[in-house]
Amino acid sequence: MTERRSTWPSWLVPSLIVIVAAALIGFVVVYNTGGTEPSASEADTSEVYPYDIGIERRDAHDPLAIGRVDAPITMVAFSDFQCPYCAKWSRDSLPAMLERVDRGQLRIEMRDLSVFGEPSRRAAEAAYAAAGQDRYLDFHNALFADGQKRPPNELTQDALVRTAAGLGLDVHRFRADMNSAETKAAVDRNEEDAATVGAYSTPSFILGGQPMAGAGPTKTYLDKLDSLLPVDGN
Repeated sequence: MTERRSTWPSWLVPSLIVIVAAALIGFVVVYNTGGTEPSASEADTSEVYPYDIGIERRDAHDPLAIGRVDAPITMVAFSDFQCPYCAKWSRDSLPAMLERVDRGQLRIEMRDLSVFGEPSRRAAEAAYAAAGQDRYLDFHNALFADGQKRPPNELTQDALVRTAAGLGLDVHRFRADMNSAETKAAVDRNEEDAATVGAYSTPSFILGGQPMAGAGPTKTYLDKLDSLLPVDGN
């Protein structure tokens, strides 16, 4: 539900349909049979996550991830800092999802994209730089203050550095990290992930292996999460 791109007609990219379909088939088999299929993206744990389909990283060193690596359910969130619906979701629904993170039920893996071009790309790189100082969520919230997106002229490099300074970040390190090859590669990887699953509109989510497009009511996400949690709620 972005301003420029159509809503998510399908969560599969035609050119990659075989790869993603294979992941989905594995998910369906596990879900329907109650079997255990190890996730390809497990990290630092031998626990099996039956709802993971391979796009989840579960990387303990992922600076954009929020929550325990071993949380039973993962939400992958594709977002753009110029997307008004992403700003709305961040204001209206993200706090409720973070409560579930605090309860150990959910892990959120953010994937910032540049659907709207260079300003979005700079913002994504800046957010990753802030994450290097353990301030990703603070920076994310600053760019979506009051549930509003910033205009492009407030997403220049200087404006983003001023935001970092206002949050008390090490500005010299922030500027260097924002322009580093590592940061550019990380944002590229996030965009490749979005292409792999067909997330051409923002916000788009994969919650417990299931695609959810658009900034829907908060209850939609909570109900889906509750339906996937084990009976003991953990």
